[in-house]
Amino acid sequence: MSAPITTSGIQARHQTELDQGRFFIQHCNACQQHVYFPRELCPHCGVAHLDWVAPTGHGTVYAVTTVRRKPEAGGDYNVSLIDLDEGVRLMSRVDDLPPQAVRIGQRVTARVQLIDGHGLVVFDAKTGKIV
Repeated sequence: MSAPITTSGIQARHQTELDQGRFFIQHCNACQQHVYFPRELCPHCGVAHLDWVAPTGHGTVYAVTTVRRKPEAGGDYNVSLIDLDEGVRLMSRVDDLPPQAVRIGQRVTARVQLIDGHGLVVFDAKTGKIV
């Protein structure tokens, strides 16, 4: 049984923006913290109004693992935790490198990938530099 598709609310708005090729995170003007994944309330201070802002898209690989699949199923891929420069962490993948080449500390840049009209945030290696 799959989860119902949400058509309204904060998460639906976020997905609509992704589907249009735009990536936004939230920002709390009360405590000046960024928030991701989208929420109704600031998890840092509880304020009910969060602004939508475009992040720089720059980040650093915090952790990475390789998911093994048979070649006929699409082959191996990486699942990475990325720390955006704005201070939020999200789960995604580094899309332009083989899974074994993704390294902790590597700088990456976000982009929105559209698959059948559905937007997803993925990352590309920025410089290959490990910091």
